[in-house]
Amino acid sequence: MSSSAAPVISTVGVPTEVKTAEHRVALTPDGVRDLAARGVHVHVQAGAGEGASIHDDDYVAAGATIVPTAADAWAQEMVVKVKEPKEEEFQYLREDLTLFTYLHLAAYPAVADALLAAKTTSVAYETVQLDDGSLPLLAPMSEVAGRLAPQMGAHFLERHAGGRGVLMGGVPGVSPARVVVLGAGNVGWSSAVIAAGMEAEVTVLDRNLDRLRYVDQIHKGRISTLASNQGSIERTVVEADLVIGAVLVAGGRAPVVVTEDMVRSMKPRSVIVDVAVDQGGCIATTRETTHEDPIYEQHGVVHYAVGNMPGAVPHTSTYALTNATLPFQLEVALFGALGAARGNEALMHGLNTHAGAHTNQVVAESLGATAVDPFAV
Repeated sequence: MSSSAAPVISTVGVPTEVKTAEHRVALTPDGVRDLAARGVHVHVQAGAGEGASIHDDDYVAAGATIVPTAADAWAQEMVVKVKEPKEEEFQYLREDLTLFTYLHLAAYPAVADALLAAKTTSVAYETVQLDDGSLPLLAPMSEVAGRLAPQMGAHFLERHAGGRGVLMGGVPGVSPARVVVLGAGNVGWSSAVIAAGMEAEVTVLDRNLDRLRYVDQIHKGRISTLASNQGSIERTVVEADLVIGAVLVAGGRAPVVVTEDMVRSMKPRSVIVDVAVDQGGCIATTRETTHEDPIYEQHGVVHYAVGNMPGAVPHTSTYALTNATLPFQLEVALFGALGAARGNEALMHGLNTHAGAHTNQVVAESLGATAVDPFAV
């Protein structure tokens, strides 16, 4: 598609994130500059980038306008965010708005209901999907969360933090921590690499043998691999010091692969880090926590289940996110959500709601609904 004509969407708003301890921002100054070069005017809420160490002056120098309130940012034709809108932001949803952000509607049905009620057109980063099945806008945050997971697990394994008092890498003469990673996708792969780098004993489980073969070929046996099934999960979880949940179904709710009985069987003060919590969690005992209150104990096991883990490192995360999302944001701005989706199958997968209806079949089914053809609405 040619981009020489005037953009269909001429204004973009960037509000400050309101989720607890969420310090990322949806656009960098470089992103502003690229949009401005194509005739798209960006309105950034004052202070939106401060948590990521990006200042208002940086945005102004790139061509953005700083607006004082969230309402001003949300008043634009398209809003780009990091996290799903919170209840206090539902008032800003409207029919002539395109929202482009992480939505995770399978885990947040109230957000789906609000989008449908307002007839907002929404595009979800996590369901933009390429022909090979990869999720290019989920990948960078999956990598960040995956790299953080062993770091968080290592901290909460410390006795003063509630754990067993186990050092990830052990010392000569003392065994290292046993780390079990459930899933060998971007999150699981990244977690396994970091845990192995910390010299833990790492086992990765996945149903996809090609993924396990890849892990084995790269790490030459340094990371153990197991085909994932109920028996293998039961046997590994019971011996683990740290279990990292990294199971994903694109657009849908994460399947529960660790039952409550399995959690009961784990060592006292062992640790679970469920990275899949923003898709509902893959551990039966998971409930979402925040950076301010990140853990709870159940059945004697420490659970870490922060729904926006990359928010802990907002500078790194913001730049990684914009590197991936900007080309798609440009397409949506230039051609509109429907126009971009018509010409780009990946964005067609990303379209979640339009004109009061679901438009992604996997997301709709996870919510007990039916998707419609957005071009027929």
